[in-house]
Amino acid sequence: MKIAFVGKGGSGKTTLSSLFIRHLASQRVPVTAVDADINQHLGAALGLDEQAAAALPPMGGQLPLIKEYLRGSNPRITSTETMIKTTPPGTGSRLLRLDESNPVFEACARDIVLGTTDGADGTDGTVRLMATGPFTDADLGVACYHSKTGAVELCLNHLVDGRDAYVVVDMTAGSDSFASGMFTRFDMTFLVAEPTRKGVSVYRQYREYARDFDVRLRVVGNKVQGPEDVAFLRDQVGEDLLVTFGNSPWVRDLERGGHRPFGELEHENRTALKELHAAADATHAARDWERYTQQMVHFHLRNAASWANERTGVDLAAQVDPGFVLREDAAARTANR
Repeated sequence: MKIAFVGKGGSGKTTLSSLFIRHLASQRVPVTAVDADINQHLGAALGLDEQAAAALPPMGGQLPLIKEYLRGSNPRITSTETMIKTTPPGTGSRLLRLDESNPVFEACARDIVLGTTDGADGTDGTVRLMATGPFTDADLGVACYHSKTGAVELCLNHLVDGRDAYVVVDMTAGSDSFASGMFTRFDMTFLVAEPTRKGVSVYRQYREYARDFDVRLRVVGNKVQGPEDVAFLRDQVGEDLLVTFGNSPWVRDLERGGHRPFGELEHENRTALKELHAAADATHAARDWERYTQQMVHFHLRNAASWANERTGVDLAAQVDPGFVLREDAAARTANR
């Protein structure tokens, strides 16, 4: 299952995505967390200190390796230099599975043990964490952040996932996600909104942009202080409002460097996380792999025509394998290593 958390900067998007990740891990659900925000804070929200968070290998820095592995023996991709963030898989491509080791995870991911560590049963679970990486001095003035999130999009395009494992992506703030087709790569998108006019403005943008692409969008109210805040959000977003989160002493303690067990999170907030989990899980039955693949191809052809053909000197439309549909059994028909 692929889940995105989006929202206005400062809405609490990273905090809530980290809580959802912790909830999944505490239920022993395999979860891969991806920090795709320009402000790289997900590692810290999951309990890493600054040094450990900074030591995460950036996916953007491993892009040549990612391309070489995913390309496999696909005859439609003549070289890794012609692969772009939207390049779709085809016959011969290597695909990623969450329950299998592969060079991409080995190079880009690190396992993190959450919570306390006093005994075999004293942890809150384990998370595989990946990060796009922050802007560097070499990027300033010459690159946009989407050049880094392209590594995430390429991996999502080649990911074969099922119901029993999750990828949770902390996305860039605001409507920047629409600068590529990555917003269509998720089973569920949770939009975090504060109970203010600015807080729901990103929701309106997202709803408008996503309308034609079958994006499943639910709103998570955050920093809610009472019934008036809930009523405001309900009036603004209607039935898209799924749950709300209020004040959390547990989160405040975490932000101050505390390490209390996840089981001590307030009952009402743990209940809200269970509702998020149930809503995400319910989307699996509605998956349409053909539609998913068609959207992938749609954005690839748009990118090819608008800039990538000229940049690579190749007609990238030729990379599309018309007989290929990404689906849960697709890996059996493609090269594995």
